[in-house]
Amino acid sequence: MYAIVKTGGKQYKVAPGDILSIEKLAVEPGAKVELEAICIVDGDKVEADPAKAAATKVTAVVLDQFKGEKQLVFKFKKRKNYKKLRGHRQQLTRVQIESVGSAKAEKKAAPKKAAKVEKSASEDAE
Repeated sequence: MYAIVKTGGKQYKVAPGDILSIEKLAVEPGAKVELEAICIVDGDKVEADPAKAAATKVTAVVLDQFKGEKQLVFKFKKRKNYKKLRGHRQQLTRVQIESVGSAKAEKKAAPKKAAKVEKSASEDAE
């Protein structure tokens, strides 16, 4: 089972156990984060509707915060004696995918059962 998740304006294919470098998240190392799923693939079953796929829970553990490789940005205009050289290092977060599953659907079912029990208890009291 794997999922396509969206974070930091990019999309990543993830499966349990994968380690990714994504745009910086404002969380401490060791914390768990939930990523937004836009597509879920489970064998032959594919859920491509982002609204339904968002119900699937994709959890990850933050391993560390770091800076990426330096990217050089060079601008020039020919015959104008204009040259600029700048560097950029993107702030990144390394995460490990812990699970790809539909735990949210199970959590929603539990309160409904409790509500039915309360109704039957109030009917017995009458």
